[in-house]
Amino acid sequence: MADEPDRDDDADDLLDALRDLFAGGGQVDPARLAGLPGMPSDPALVSRLIQQLQQALEHSGDGIDWGLALEQATLLAGRSAVPATPGEHSAFEQALHVASLWLDEATDIASLTAAPALLTRAGWAEATMPVWTQLAEPVATSIADALTEVVDDQLGDQLEGGIPGMAGLPGLPPGVDPASMLRNVGGTLFAMQLGQVVGQLATEAVSGGDVGIPLLDGESRQAALVPQNVDAFGAGLDIPIDEVRLYLAVRELAHARLFRQARWLRLQLLTQIADFARGIHVDTERITELAEQFDPSNPEELRAAVTNGAFLPEKTEEQKLALSRLETMLALIEGWVDVVTAQATSRLPKGGAIAESVRRRRATGGPAEQAFATLVGLELRPRRLREAAAMWQAVADAAGPAARDALWAHPDVLPGDADIDDPAALVARVTGGEPEPDDVDRALEELLGDESGDRPHEE
Repeated sequence: MADEPDRDDDADDLLDALRDLFAGGGQVDPARLAGLPGMPSDPALVSRLIQQLQQALEHSGDGIDWGLALEQATLLAGRSAVPATPGEHSAFEQALHVASLWLDEATDIASLTAAPALLTRAGWAEATMPVWTQLAEPVATSIADALTEVVDDQLGDQLEGGIPGMAGLPGLPPGVDPASMLRNVGGTLFAMQLGQVVGQLATEAVSGGDVGIPLLDGESRQAALVPQNVDAFGAGLDIPIDEVRLYLAVRELAHARLFRQARWLRLQLLTQIADFARGIHVDTERITELAEQFDPSNPEELRAAVTNGAFLPEKTEEQKLALSRLETMLALIEGWVDVVTAQATSRLPKGGAIAESVRRRRATGGPAEQAFATLVGLELRPRRLREAAAMWQAVADAAGPAARDALWAHPDVLPGDADIDDPAALVARVTGGEPEPDDVDRALEELLGDESGDRPHEE
């Protein structure tokens, strides 16, 4: 067939690249790897990646070495870090102290048991990496599986029992299964990409709860601010930096208090994310198509496929339902935080302007958050944030903050989509009253009255 020579050429190119990569002795050109999607442009980082890939050859397990992601993330975050001065450190501690006092007036949810932390960018990356790896692992495993499957389909039929030529690669230890080795290499590449994303996120995130999910462990470290990023966020606003610091301190403490009070919330939220991730699989047909057409001198098509999520197929119906539940939960969390923060910061002259800036930033997401969405197929932005905030405000206006906060006592009493759509019905339940009947209610009442014979008999 006409395409067979192309497949053979691709196989030769792949084997040549693998031989170059794993032969050692300085035969790999870092500039060549730097042009691949997900690879760093820094030669030192590329050299470190080569070492990690060579170590992947000797790794006998199927697990992914997430230590590479952490190493990459902290290195990238640390390069742009500017430590807070003693004066700045003191100012942030004071802001957190005042924020806690203001929150005590806005909510009955108790204050934290662990002191809030002030993190560097690298410290944020290290503290949050366990959750990022938990979110990314299903996709990483799928990519590793797909890489093995595609290469085996393209090359494995030429020799029985394995991929041709792999046993003769310099640096391949005796007895190492080529398929297992390729899984490890694929996992290493994915970990490298995740490290890049989290390292960039560390330069954008202002706090531990900045993306809406509980990224900190919740016990020894319940809340955290990143002073450098807080001040960078404030620098783009025509607002005194002290107000920005205080507002973001209140917001972070409110988020952390909520998750500490509603201890079931963290598990339920991460379970919903796991439900979504369980249905993720990589489009092997797309990988095969690109592999057959791939021109090593022009990697732009492959780069585009990686960056726009082409390897991740359309979401299944089960995933869409899981994603809808997750978006509702994130909207409830963020909406509550918005309302409580607004009440607690009512003294700030520019509090409303800061709140609007935070909402815009949250709605659009930064480049790193968008990169994470591409990498794992999961966006962490609530689409009904304003509606959820309006619902929480309606409950607080009608029944008070205590009644509002009591709705987090158990998942069975937590509001849902219907309550966001119809806050009046929720308010009626909370206050024990009856909502005003609308046109549909009145029409239904008339219909039921007719059917029961309650209408007057005609003469």
